[in-house]
Amino acid sequence: MTTPRLRIRGLKKSFGPKAVLTGIDLDIEQGTSMVIIGGSGSGKSVLLRCILGLVLPDEGIIEIDGEDVLRARPQRQEELRRRIGMLFQNAALFDSMSVIDNLLFGLRAKSSLHPRRDKEKLQQAAFRLLAQVGLDDSVAALNPSELSGGMQKRVGLARAIAGRPDILFFDEPTTGLDPIMSAIIDGLIVNCVKKLGSTAIAITHDMASAQRIGTQAAMLYEGKLIWKGAAQDLLHSGNEIVDQFTHGRREGPIHIEAAPTL
Repeated sequence: MTTPRLRIRGLKKSFGPKAVLTGIDLDIEQGTSMVIIGGSGSGKSVLLRCILGLVLPDEGIIEIDGEDVLRARPQRQEELRRRIGMLFQNAALFDSMSVIDNLLFGLRAKSSLHPRRDKEKLQQAAFRLLAQVGLDDSVAALNPSELSGGMQKRVGLARAIAGRPDILFFDEPTTGLDPIMSAIIDGLIVNCVKKLGSTAIAITHDMASAQRIGTQAAMLYEGKLIWKGAAQDLLHSGNEIVDQFTHGRREGPIHIEAAPTL
């Protein structure tokens, strides 16, 4: 059996008395696009932050290519996590930097090129990244505030793939976008993942997006992954909790306090 690109075992995380992750077990094979769904507050973002090293789990194992990140030396942890690219929910661009400077920041962080000696090569690489996400050179000098939401997502995606990462994370990549722009962003994500040969993990509430991006899917509920299967089976999973969530039904095993009727 091949070693999974990402392997998680017994991952737990609590904040005070609130248990958010109560024992996550997950294998993600190389080249897989895994989509994780779940309700608000179910722990999807906490799971990503644990893998990224932004949150320290209470228990568990996180392995990249069989190497336990949590128990590696700090320098090795940094080396392993440098293999990860991240597209944040709000793109997380630096407001005080132009588009090209945002991309150059990502390139300098991941590239072995020297910032001054190889300045021209880095700039050429930044323009290639813009082209890869469907933007032309005219946006390079603009600030993020001058871009539409969809364009900001594209620049965020370009920065995420700057170092040709082995693993790509996407946190609600279509939030705030209209259906057409959502489909465009999803298509760019799929193309970038395929071109890089990366393993991708996305969290989303958007079922159309989940099926466009994902080859595999899993649902997080009450701190555990309760279902895993093909992304194309999300709408007919055979699991009553998953089916209620993906079809947006009020009635079912997921109980949500409804607002009082006026």
